[in-house]
Amino acid sequence: MEYALWLDFGLFLVTSALFAYVFMSSTITRLHKVYLTFHACLLLWPLSQFAAGTTDDPFYQSFYLKIGFAGISVVGVAWTIFAIFLSGSSYVLNRRSMTALAIPTIAVVILILLNPSGLFMKPVGTDYAEREYGPIFWIMVAIQFIYVVLSSALFMRTSRHSAAPRHRRQVQTAVTGMVILAVFALGDTFVNVVIDKQLPTISGLTSFGIMFSVIYFVIAIRRYGVFDVVRIAQVNVVDSMSTGVAVLDEHDVVLETNRVFRRLFDIRTGDRLRIETLLEPLDVEGGVDSFLQAYRGNPPRPAQIEVTFKDNDTFRHVIIHGEPIEAHGVLIGRVLTFQDVSELRSLVESSYRQNEALQQRNRELVEMQAELYAMNQQLERMAITDSLTGCYNRRYLMQQLEHEIMTNIRYNIPFAIFLFDIDLFKSINDIHGHLVGDEVIKHTADTVRRCLRRTDIVARYGGEEFTVYLPHTNRTQALMLAERVRQAVSSSEISTGASGRTVQVTISMGVLAVEESNPDRIDDPKEYLRELFSRVDAALYRAKNGGRNRIVAAD
Repeated sequence: MEYALWLDFGLFLVTSALFAYVFMSSTITRLHKVYLTFHACLLLWPLSQFAAGTTDDPFYQSFYLKIGFAGISVVGVAWTIFAIFLSGSSYVLNRRSMTALAIPTIAVVILILLNPSGLFMKPVGTDYAEREYGPIFWIMVAIQFIYVVLSSALFMRTSRHSAAPRHRRQVQTAVTGMVILAVFALGDTFVNVVIDKQLPTISGLTSFGIMFSVIYFVIAIRRYGVFDVVRIAQVNVVDSMSTGVAVLDEHDVVLETNRVFRRLFDIRTGDRLRIETLLEPLDVEGGVDSFLQAYRGNPPRPAQIEVTFKDNDTFRHVIIHGEPIEAHGVLIGRVLTFQDVSELRSLVESSYRQNEALQQRNRELVEMQAELYAMNQQLERMAITDSLTGCYNRRYLMQQLEHEIMTNIRYNIPFAIFLFDIDLFKSINDIHGHLVGDEVIKHTADTVRRCLRRTDIVARYGGEEFTVYLPHTNRTQALMLAERVRQAVSSSEISTGASGRTVQVTISMGVLAVEESNPDRIDDPKEYLRELFSRVDAALYRAKNGGRNRIVAAD
C-alpha cells in the first residue's frame, strides 16, 4: 500500500512538471488554454489517490477519492471541448451548446460528491482502502464513454474532410494521446473493479495512463508545433497596431483579433468570418470579383480591396488586405488586415489645399512648400493608382476628366479617348492561370505606356480593360497613336514561366476624338462624360465583333 501511495505521488509530480513545462514554454493560444484545462483535470487523479493514502480517516479518504473521481468526470467534457477546437468547429460553442455539453458532467460530479446512500462507492470494512462501486460509478463511466464517442466522431469527420496534412497530424496526435489514456483507464476499471476478486489489486494504472498520454502530448506539442497555427502569424497579431488584424484558420474560423479589428467589426474569436458576407453590405471601390479570385484562388494570392462604410455619422474608408498563410504549399490560414485610410484621404485633400495657399506666400516658405508638395504627391499616388499595373485607377481618371474635358471644350482644345481591352483574356486565364493573366495585364499596360506621350494618362478601367486620355490630340493624331499602340502590343511576347513558353496577345480598341464642341450645350459634365464613354465603348464593341485586333473610330 505504501508503494502504491508514493507511486501516485510520483506520477502526480511528473504530470505537474509537464503541465508547468507546457505553460511556460508555449505561446498560449485559445487551443493551448483548452488543452491546459484538460491537463489540469488529469492532475487531480494522482493527487487525490496520494492524499487518500496518507490518512486512515474514512471521512478524508472519501473526500479525497471523490475529488479525484470528480476530476476524472470533468476530463470527458474538457476533452470534447478540446476536440471541437482542434477540429476547427469552435464557432459552434456558445452559451447554449456549452451548457448542453456540461450538464451531464455537472450532474454526475454533484452525485459523486454527495454519494447518496453510498450509490457511488462505499467502503469494504472500516475505511476506503477497499471499496465497492455503485450505479453512479457506472453512470460516470458511461458518460465518459459517450464523450469519447462524440469526440471520435468529430475527429473522423475532420480527418475525412481536411486536406491539410498539418490538420490531419493534429487529429492523429490527439487521438493517439487519448487512446493511451483510455486503454489504461479501461484496464484499471476492468482489473480493479470488474474482476477485482479474481486478481490482486494493481495500483496506479490510470495514473500511469495519464502520465504516458501527457508525455505524448507534450512531445507532440514541442516537436511538431501542432497547436501553433497562430505562431506562424504571431508577428502580425500585435494588439497595439493601428491596423486591424484578424487571423483565420483554413476554415475561416477567427483564431485571434486585435483591438482595432474588434472596434471596426462585431466579430469575436471563434466566429466564422466569411469575407463574402463581410463585404456584402459595404460600399466597395470597383468590384469584388478580382479580390475574391485572388482570395479564394487555388493557390490563393494576396488580395486587397477598398471599402467604405458608415460609422455613426461619418464615412470611413478601409483597405482590406488578405494574406494567405501556407505551410509546405498547403493553406493553413489567412491574415486579414484592415487599414483605416479615412485620415489619409483627409490628409491628401488638406495638404493639397495647403499647398495652393502656400504657393501665394513669400519665397521664404518655398522649401517647406516643396516638402509638403512631395508628401502630398506620395500620399495621393497611393490613393489613385492601381497596385498591379501602376496605372491610374478608374476613380481618379473620371475625376480628372470632369475638369480637363470642360477646360478643353471651353478653350476649344482638341482631345481624344482610347478604350481598349485584351482579346480573349479569359482563355489566357483558363489555359495559363491567373498568375500569367496578371502578368499579361501588367506587360500590356507597360507596353502601352511606352508608346504614349508623357502628357497622356493611362488608367485601368476594370479587369483587362484600359482607358487612355490624350490631351491636345486631333483625330488624325489619335488614330496614328492608336495604331502604334496596337502594333506594339501584338508584336510583344509575354513569358508564361513554363519551359520558356510565351504568349502573344492582341487588343481591340475604340477611339474617340473631340475637336470641336459647344460649351453652352453641356449642362452636366458627368452626363457628357458618360455620353463620351458610351460612344467609345460602342466603337470598342464594333472592333471586337469585327474580328478583334483592330481599331474602330467612334462616330
